[in-house]
Amino acid sequence: MVKNSFISVISQKEKEENPGSVEFQVFRSTNKIRRLSLHLELHKKDYLSQRGLRKIVGKRQRLLAYLSKKNKVRYKELIGQLNIREKTKPLI
Repeated sequence: MVKNSFISVISQKEKEENPGSVEFQVFRSTNKIRRLSLHLELHKKDYLSQRGLRKIVGKRQRLLAYLSKKNKVRYKELIGQLNIREKTKPLI
């Protein structure tokens, strides 16, 4: 398991200026999700980590929904940089 293989999209200057921005929060959540996913591949019965992963995914989903309502351009750019697929609406 390599911890340093996570992407660094946001520059150091942006991290220092505004760590509370939606983009930064989504970036940190994505890194946590990737780290927990690697952990759960090794430890399949770690149910507390599975619960934590679901909570983080839900929070990231809410942040992305907020960003998509407020600024579509920033949303699309962030989705592209982090390689997160865009959520589609259900067909029902």
